[in-house]
Amino acid sequence: MSKGPISQFIQKYYLHFNSAALVDAAKGYEKQLEDGAKMMVTLAGAMSTAELGKIFAEMIRRDKVQIISCTGANLEEDIMNLVAHSHYERVPNYRDLTPQEEWDLLERGLNRVTDTCIPEHEAFRRLQKHIYKIWKDADDKGERYFPHEFMYKMLLSGALEEYYEIDLKDSWMYAAAEANLPMVVPGWEDSTMGNIFASYVIKGELKASTMKSGIEYMAFLADWYTKNCEGGIGFFQIGGGIAGDFPICVVPMLYQDMEMHDVPFWSYFCQISDSTTSYGSYSGAVPNEKITWGKLDITTPKFIIESDATIVAPLIFAYLLDY
Repeated sequence: MSKGPISQFIQKYYLHFNSAALVDAAKGYEKQLEDGAKMMVTLAGAMSTAELGKIFAEMIRRDKVQIISCTGANLEEDIMNLVAHSHYERVPNYRDLTPQEEWDLLERGLNRVTDTCIPEHEAFRRLQKHIYKIWKDADDKGERYFPHEFMYKMLLSGALEEYYEIDLKDSWMYAAAEANLPMVVPGWEDSTMGNIFASYVIKGELKASTMKSGIEYMAFLADWYTKNCEGGIGFFQIGGGIAGDFPICVVPMLYQDMEMHDVPFWSYFCQISDSTTSYGSYSGAVPNEKITWGKLDITTPKFIIESDATIVAPLIFAYLLDY
């Protein structure tokens, strides 16, 4: 398929510095898929609240991503946006808010993420009512699932349909659920739904073991990687933190700890980040540092785009979708 106007625009005008890195990374991603490699996309930050789903969902439907690693916040916030979009409030002057104005938002049940406030009652509590039933049903039956599997069950059950406030095709989680896309959600406990689940455990209403753990996610990822790495697996990292650090470590774990010395390195690496390299920062580390940890090979195509992911990621995805 020929490239559309957005792709043509970036190829014509994005010629140097971070803009050139964006084009190079997009072309490298495309070549990976053309050569038969699979691609992991990792989501850090608040990309779901930034409504990345509008284009990322199509990436999933078009088989441009084969596995996802994301934070617990991104897992739930895409669904929150699906069911409570009209109740969100944007705060363009967020840089100027006083502590009292921040407190006023809290008292209105509005939790701020940079320039966007998530409505607690319509988002958090609406999901809580429905996800608790699914957790409790599994708990009563002695069944155990991963956090994302419970979310898939809730979406596919139709329980939330009455609340939909955006076009369903703009929800990347729904696209992932339909595809039963493999996923890892490291540190899920550090999320609103994770905190809510913990509260039920503390109250004795649910067993902690009903939720599969991060260690089990790593074991799942190790199995998935070894079964899918023959043609290569690329790593496209949006932001930093645990969403990226957790899954990229599966390669050195397999090589060093499992002594599987024929396991291939990640076949492509790209990170979109505005983090600077300082004081041992993982998010700001240049890709070559990952060679020393046994994650990337000397010959692995490596790209780093130092910019805002809400600007860069949609452009790269648009290129891959021939927009």
